[in-house]
Amino acid sequence: MQLVDGLYCTKVEHKCKRSWYDKSNKKTVCEEFEPTVRCIGKEVPKRFCIDRYAYPNQKGERPEVMNRFHQAQLKCAALGKRLCTESEWTMACEGPERLPFPYGFVRDTNKCHGDVPWDSPDMKKVAKRDPDELARLWKGVRSGSQPECVSGYGVADLPGNVDEVVASETNDGTWRSKYDSVHTGGPWYKGVRNQCRPKIYTHDEGFYYYFLGFRCCAEPDGKPTDPRTPRQIREGWTLERVERLAGFTLEQMRRKLEEKAAGKSKGNPQAIPGKTMAGRRLGPNGKALKGERRTRGPE
Repeated sequence: MQLVDGLYCTKVEHKCKRSWYDKSNKKTVCEEFEPTVRCIGKEVPKRFCIDRYAYPNQKGERPEVMNRFHQAQLKCAALGKRLCTESEWTMACEGPERLPFPYGFVRDTNKCHGDVPWDSPDMKKVAKRDPDELARLWKGVRSGSQPECVSGYGVADLPGNVDEVVASETNDGTWRSKYDSVHTGGPWYKGVRNQCRPKIYTHDEGFYYYFLGFRCCAEPDGKPTDPRTPRQIREGWTLERVERLAGFTLEQMRRKLEEKAAGKSKGNPQAIPGKTMAGRRLGPNGKALKGERRTRGPE
């Protein structure tokens, strides 16, 4: 894990210098920002640990996707970690200089994978976790294969490639605080929010998708890590409630990880969507993208 220690700014001013409008997503994409950053919010001290890569946090592997929010939460908990919060993810991406992209002020999808054309997913097949459809749709790259997609805090692959789910910290009574689940980073497609700060607040905790991954965070300095989200802690949730929503227990997930480590777990491609424990790294017969580099090594 990477240690992130510094001041998080609750509201940063980035002035867009050059942009274009994507009609299909109804979104303005900024290609270049002015090379200046100003904190116009509050500076909040933060110190935490974050996985260098998206789960399973292994260089050379593909990020795991197709997990519901509470399933991802238990997978982090089984490792003694928790889901990252939205501000932790943002801070790790922006680096100490609070950049709009981890590599600077000019958008570059050759550094952080993006701008892939839309490929019209068959939603019925996605919902059923059809392996052939998931393999067809996969356009991501392997963790750690983008040497320039690394933030000033040493965290890799944050914007672009897979979108990532994080825990909400918004508690203002607006539509942004409706769900505990927040999406950040943007996937590999063209015309989306492949920046550090923009977020999506409109998907509930039951949502799962073929480009949606996650990564884990933890408390630093040997402090115990509570696997519950800030909202769950505030509302007095028990871990048993999370387990019921995930469809499996923390102990079952720990055993599954032990089986995987021992090479005994084969998964179940036909698992019921609400009860899957395996997630997906890629459907069967999936092939690497042209130019995708495969490098292995523990992180």
